[in-house]
Amino acid sequence: MLDTLPIKGSTMDNSPVRIHTEELLSDNWYVLKKYTFDLRRRDGSWQSQTREIYDRGNGATILLYNREQRTVLLIRQFRMPTFVNGYHGYLIESAAGLLDNASPEERIRLEAEEETGYRVGHVEKIYSAFMSPGSVTERIHFFIGEYQPGDRVSDGGGLEEEGEDIEVLELGFEAALSMVQSGEIVDGKTIMLLQFLELRMLKEGW
Repeated sequence: MLDTLPIKGSTMDNSPVRIHTEELLSDNWYVLKKYTFDLRRRDGSWQSQTREIYDRGNGATILLYNREQRTVLLIRQFRMPTFVNGYHGYLIESAAGLLDNASPEERIRLEAEEETGYRVGHVEKIYSAFMSPGSVTERIHFFIGEYQPGDRVSDGGGLEEEGEDIEVLELGFEAALSMVQSGEIVDGKTIMLLQFLELRMLKEGW
């Protein structure tokens, strides 16, 4: 049975939000809840609203690049939500994963090796961002990191027991940018990382 819980004292008096109820809708793969709350509008009046919020934890992603070769490492894997939204389902992405109680730096090193087969040394955090704030709590930590051919320790590919069947792609940087323009790369986090690296290259004259 799903529970609806009244929330008392959950906000400060000066908060623009007063939460009244929190209803658990699903606790299967992740957690889906429905909140009823009052939101203080800019004119000072209060408006009652209801929102469903999906909590899947926070995550991290990294764009691995080789400056001398002007290449990047991306992955291709099947994503069911994109398939049911009319896409073929096979998304080209930067390596990524949920934190699962690890630090962003620790998790992204593990995910990069697991998915691409490359053991990453130094990683640089560039920013964090909410990717779908209208309904999902997840904040993603974005990293870049330089790789060398000798850093490869396995074939990558992800974990079969988690349903992963990942293809590793080493692409020329300009080719990857062209794939954004052509619609071959449609993953938001990957586009953000490629554009960040493009700006970094222009600024520093790589």
